[in-house]
Amino acid sequence: TIRFTVGAALLVTAVNAVIGTLVAWVLVRDDFWGKRAVEVVIDVPFALPTIVAGLVLISLYGPQGPFGVNLVGTQAGVVLALLFVTLPFVVRSVQPVLLDMERDVEEAAASLGASGATTFRRIVLPTIAPAIVSGAALSFARALGEFGSVILISANLIGKTQVSSAYILKLIESQDPVGAASVAVLLLVVAVVVLVLLDALQRRTARRG
Repeated sequence: TIRFTVGAALLVTAVNAVIGTLVAWVLVRDDFWGKRAVEVVIDVPFALPTIVAGLVLISLYGPQGPFGVNLVGTQAGVVLALLFVTLPFVVRSVQPVLLDMERDVEEAAASLGASGATTFRRIVLPTIAPAIVSGAALSFARALGEFGSVILISANLIGKTQVSSAYILKLIESQDPVGAASVAVLLLVVAVVVLVLLDALQRRTARRG
């Protein structure tokens, strides 16, 4: 259960770092119809109770869902639920940095013949990298302890889709507080180690930037 939870949290964090940055870039640098609606949708997981998010995911990707895809009781369903509730952390961490960036350096690089990819890699990415890492750390912490949005779609299948938060609840209900505390402490250690590593990476990228 712990291995699955940590693995899913790391996968979600990596995906969020990429997709969240792309979404933030589009929201800042592009103008398109429906942009305000997208801004609102991005913030929905912050305001929506997680159990409601779980019900929404069951409605969309359950046996009676409109898409004909049943993700209930699958690891893909758990990852999808975690992505839904954690993506805004990266988007909202990167977006303000992009808004505050001066475009003069990018324009100078382009005038000197730098391609768009080179400009992004040498100028933009070092600037937004600390924000990406910060958002990724928040995303990982949220995914590691998430309960409401995953408890329904995971079906809580032992050894397959059961997450650590649900396992801790099961131990408490089984009158095993020592076991629940042991799992909680182990999760805490994992979280601290990963967050310390991400903080070190953030400081390093900030210095290089």
